[in-house]
Amino acid sequence: MSNASDTPSGNPLHDLAAGLGVARNWRGADGNDNIVADETLVGIVTAIGYPASSVGDMSESMERLRAELQAMPRLLTAEVGKATALPPVLAHATRAELALEHGDAVQDIAIEAGRLPPLHEPGYYHLHIAGHTIRLAVAPLHCFSLGHRENTGRCWGPAIQIPSLRTGRPGPFGDLGDLDEAVRSFAKAGADVVAISPLHAISSHAGRAFSPYTPSSRLFLNTALAAPQLAGLPPYATGDDGALIDWQTALPERRQALRRLFAELDESDRQRVAAWARGQREALQRHALFEALSSCFGGDWGKWPSALQDARSSESARFAADNAREIAFHVFAQWLTRRSLDAVQSAAREAGMAVGLIGDLAVGIDPQGSDAWAMQESILSGLTIGAPPDPLGPDGQNWGLTAFSPRGLAQSGFEPWLATLRATLHTGGGMRIDHAFGLSRLWVIPEGAPASQGAYLAYPFRDMIRLIMLESHLSQALIIAEDLGTRPPGFDEELAGRDLLGMRVLWFERSADGQFRSPAQFEPASVAMTSTHDTPTVAGWWSGRDIDWNEQLGRGEELGAQRNARSLDRTRLWHALGGDADQPPPSAPGAVVDKAISHVAGSKSDLAIVALEDLLGIEEQPNIPGTVTTHPNWRRRLAGPLDRLIVEKQVQARIITLNGRKTDERRAQDQPGRPPV
Repeated sequence: MSNASDTPSGNPLHDLAAGLGVARNWRGADGNDNIVADETLVGIVTAIGYPASSVGDMSESMERLRAELQAMPRLLTAEVGKATALPPVLAHATRAELALEHGDAVQDIAIEAGRLPPLHEPGYYHLHIAGHTIRLAVAPLHCFSLGHRENTGRCWGPAIQIPSLRTGRPGPFGDLGDLDEAVRSFAKAGADVVAISPLHAISSHAGRAFSPYTPSSRLFLNTALAAPQLAGLPPYATGDDGALIDWQTALPERRQALRRLFAELDESDRQRVAAWARGQREALQRHALFEALSSCFGGDWGKWPSALQDARSSESARFAADNAREIAFHVFAQWLTRRSLDAVQSAAREAGMAVGLIGDLAVGIDPQGSDAWAMQESILSGLTIGAPPDPLGPDGQNWGLTAFSPRGLAQSGFEPWLATLRATLHTGGGMRIDHAFGLSRLWVIPEGAPASQGAYLAYPFRDMIRLIMLESHLSQALIIAEDLGTRPPGFDEELAGRDLLGMRVLWFERSADGQFRSPAQFEPASVAMTSTHDTPTVAGWWSGRDIDWNEQLGRGEELGAQRNARSLDRTRLWHALGGDADQPPPSAPGAVVDKAISHVAGSKSDLAIVALEDLLGIEEQPNIPGTVTTHPNWRRRLAGPLDRLIVEKQVQARIITLNGRKTDERRAQDQPGRPPV
């Protein structure tokens, strides 16, 4: 939240909004300034929990906000080697005691001019001060990076949509068993990372289309992707192996297969599951309870009996006791998925990958899902998140997701945020943060309003970044920040030098005149990428397949102008890629794919990630943003088993190109005076 004591404007609504971090003014992607309507501000601040329908309401809300800002914080963040300013409520303290969170030694420290002295060891501490105990998170100055791993220079790896995978064993969609085989194949090919889309638990009973970016819970896993054979259990029977995934059929069938496995567990397996569950926090039982309740009452908890809408009510506890076996099944499904995922990461490291899996943290959660039900006090209610109007989306975007409340984070000591970070960091050796601008601000939209009638809500950016750096350090995991789009003021300055790797995607790396940037201009602390799951593939862009889809879907206007502009951009791209032969026609994108991969491989970026679709030269992209049923989002399968596809001659040549960046790095390391990565 902002400081409610900032210079007042004379308008109580505007002052309340400012105190809550709701921006009345915002600058769009076109550079124009915009003003949020008062009606929208009222809807947003009321949804946050501060009534504003009258002057009296606003006065009471402002008094409450001032009191909250003077309350004792539950968590403070600091950085190694830097003095830390204490909040005003502690400004008069002169001494404190400090102890590591999991240590016995207590250190007496002096406080001067309202500032804690510099601390030199990152970690979590208990700060005993003025009769209170506050958690103190001391972050390192940087995230964990490739330079921290011995003999690891510039790396490369594929980005894989797990359900798209095929192996020699037919199935309705790819799962973690197929990923295990893919990881082993890519390790042999020389890759050090495999980036994957979110593995978050999906809303299995809601009947909506499958998307890994609409999670029911970011704390738990998508059990449809479990691979029993990786946990020592019998594999699933083979199933349909069509060109497109039929999620409406495949997901119920997979749940039934999981139930059969559960029913057939022997006593030793049940003991394994029980031992694991005892080591988990109560959040696991809550998620299992949510799944059991969803089976009975449907996927929207807002329509359940009112007593069951509270995860901690006596009625919810009674339901859990009465349905213990059903809850045990959902605990088993999480155990099986976790064991499967851990097996894949172990295989990656044992096969020689320096990093292994890079997980993906979705920007928000399904308002009807498990996390929103279990953490209502920390979640925005009555608001969804999206994007304001811009040239690509003149009406704005509503993603249909909700997110943490800044107020809820502060009052909970950031515990939900830390749990969410750790759940994704547990995936493997790194984490990509989807829409990292959301760490600074999110576009929030009142329920029922169009996406254009929203406003930016500020988040405790510095605290969240420090916690990311500390968790990265503790888990020794890389952090990738998806930083595509309109940048919040101060975002780059706050992240500078912190080793959060920004994304340098081919299509967006352009100068003001539209020319594509040279890969030599990419900064080392970044990830060079050919495309993402939301953009055209290289082959699809070159052939104009994305424009064909726009025409088929009735998206956009002046398709002739789009094709003319693409013709000009093809020439620009071919020039930037260093094409020394005649420019290939749109119908022959293979050479362009080769050059594009060489382009990112030759960048200065510490990491190069190539979408599997680009490595294989596929035209179709996994997802077209803004479509749900009109395009087969998240449904496409590979043409054949991956281990056969990647040994094809052209694919092997691309892999050799990517491995060349590792050779170049070793040469550079042998040069005297070269700074460390």
